[in-house]
Amino acid sequence: MYYDLLLHVDTDEDSLKTALRNAENYMKAGIDAEYTIAIVINGKAVELLRRETCHHTEAITKLISSRVRLFVCSNALKERNISETDIISGATFVPAGIVHLVKLQREGFVYVKP
Repeated sequence: MYYDLLLHVDTDEDSLKTALRNAENYMKAGIDAEYTIAIVINGKAVELLRRETCHHTEAITKLISSRVRLFVCSNALKERNISETDIISGATFVPAGIVHLVKLQREGFVYVKP
């Protein structure tokens, strides 16, 4: 049995890279299983998703086209004066990343913080 997976990234590039690798490995292992992967990005990690400087756009786009949903905290964007249009495509914006983390856990997602 596979569980819905929640990956939380709020710090640095290494954490984002690990989360992306975790998502890829989870999908490889559970190829025929029914599950969803959510990646919630908040805090200073939102800086890593800027369209002009993101080093992981291709990997994120590939994951989003599969079973991965990318959620970005609007509060963190506002704190850093970043517009939603500055963020790579495919992201879903949520008002507060922390609230979304709790919501997904209550829905049964298993929380992992790389």
